[in-house]
Amino acid sequence: MTLHAIKPASFPWFPYEGFTFCLGLAEGDVAWTSGHTAAAHDAAVGKMVVKGSMEEQARTAYQKVLTILEGAGLRIADVTRITENVTLSGLPEYEAAAAVRRELFGEHTPTVRTVVVERLVRRTAFLEVELHAVGGGGKQLRIASEAREAGTWRSFPVTEGYDGVVYLPTIVPIDENGDVIHPGDFVGQYAYCLDRAGQLLEQAGLSLDNAVTTYDYSTPETREVYRKTHRIRKERLGGAGVYPGAGGILMSRLHLPEQLVAIDVTASRHPLELVNPGWKRYDTLTYSPGIKAGRMLFMSGFAALDMVTQEALHPGNIGAQAEVTYGSILTLLKHAGLGPADLLETTEYCVESALPDYRAVAPVRERLLSPPWPASTGALCKGLLRPEFLLEVFPTALYPAETEARA
Repeated sequence: MTLHAIKPASFPWFPYEGFTFCLGLAEGDVAWTSGHTAAAHDAAVGKMVVKGSMEEQARTAYQKVLTILEGAGLRIADVTRITENVTLSGLPEYEAAAAVRRELFGEHTPTVRTVVVERLVRRTAFLEVELHAVGGGGKQLRIASEAREAGTWRSFPVTEGYDGVVYLPTIVPIDENGDVIHPGDFVGQYAYCLDRAGQLLEQAGLSLDNAVTTYDYSTPETREVYRKTHRIRKERLGGAGVYPGAGGILMSRLHLPEQLVAIDVTASRHPLELVNPGWKRYDTLTYSPGIKAGRMLFMSGFAALDMVTQEALHPGNIGAQAEVTYGSILTLLKHAGLGPADLLETTEYCVESALPDYRAVAPVRERLLSPPWPASTGALCKGLLRPEFLLEVFPTALYPAETEARA
């Protein structure tokens, strides 16, 4: 079997052909959707618009992604992981979106990642939803035990999905009473989040040695102390000889005031294999450019970095930065024996100030990527760890089934 774009019999919100992303990708009884907001084409004004309250937008966004799943022959009970990108403007009403999710999913409780983003590409959008699914809904490994303050953050299960991939809920430095741990202490909060992730993995029969990616979200004020995470990561990660992929995004604020970090950790049951085209810069870092685990290729976040000089390239030009960024991703794919058609997912974070020029990224994707086009999600951030960067991409790829059979 090979990856193919999901094309529902009916998708009334907008004509989806002609983009450099698909509605979702599927292979057999497995599917990955792109991120979707409540955006729909309004014939009266001739463009895409987003209308309604948080509740109304959540219903539309979920209706869209569930329609895509139906196009792949899957349903709610098959969903293994949900990612909800909630904007700063929508954060006060986030519980309304959570209530919609609970209503729709009932007793089925997938892992939920809650990513606070600066905003979405369409200014009036409060929420963007992305799903992973596999026939039967994967395996729920345990329920995260920490209680969340009513109306704020719920606890979610740890779920094993397709090909031994283990999803953790977003790890936040918030205690059982809903209070921020180590307020104002970025390094303390970072260590707490990794330790908490390790505890959840241990209760699922794994450890941080099985982590394939650690994507973290912090605030601009942490830039000056961010390098102190090197020691924290070196003490806790890489025990199996391979560090996970990583990425770092900056938002004006996170889930609660005084919170300085949140971390999304993904792990795998498979042995981890380093994938590096020969980029020496990673020899001294606590993250890897790529990790092969089973059929999955997990990658670090990429931006417009010269891999030899470590210089940030093309300041102020997001189109040129996109060329370098996707060029690095394709270099890694080629080294792994893959190509653009094997690219499963891309999550693009564009710095808010660069939004007027963000459309310059699509032609780059059109030139460098190829059908069936990856499932893609995009959001705006306040900044990136290198202030010269305007774009960072988190990619994932899938090895063809015959490749894994020969391995």
